[in-house]
Amino acid sequence: MKKVLAFLLSMLATPLLADDCIKYKKNPSVYLDVPKYTVTIEQPDTELDLSLHGNVAASMIIGNSISADVVFIKKGFCVSVERVDLDFGYNDFKVQIDKNYEEGSCAYDAVMMHEQKHINAYLSVMDDFKADLQKAAFTAADSIMPVFIKTKSEINNVIEKFNDDFQNHPDLLLVKQKILAEQEIRNNKIDQDEDGAELMKCFE
Repeated sequence: MKKVLAFLLSMLATPLLADDCIKYKKNPSVYLDVPKYTVTIEQPDTELDLSLHGNVAASMIIGNSISADVVFIKKGFCVSVERVDLDFGYNDFKVQIDKNYEEGSCAYDAVMMHEQKHINAYLSVMDDFKADLQKAAFTAADSIMPVFIKTKSEINNVIEKFNDDFQNHPDLLLVKQKILAEQEIRNNKIDQDEDGAELMKCFE
């Protein structure tokens, strides 16, 4: 009977200690950093099967790291989200141009000019969604409640759980979906609006 009673008391104590942590909840700070990007140009050995004889691939980054605040209380520690650092942008644009167009030629420059419009479209999406992403990130971080742990060895596991909860928050997932959709819309519009006339002039 004593063992059962001790177990019940333990079960009751844990929620109480977790509740004690609520008063240590932080108003999380969210910082957004835009990484520097590079543009690399290559001319593959195989011919490009594209109407404008070029292509651009963008490597988008949406990453985060969470810093936690740890407070000692009776019988353990309270861990809460203190800060979120966001990385949002592109680290590389890889431009492919048909191997038949020599660098500096009219056709090469025409294709590059077209692909630069796609790069600009990607960058404009990033600029337009910075505020929305930061707002969603704050909502996600602010929704994470402090956690009670008994030993400091549990901190890393808690932060990992914080990261999972943060990344899967509905507001953040929705903004990411909107960013991907807008990228496609703007890039499709560029291809629809251009009929390759500038490139064709090079062969007149």
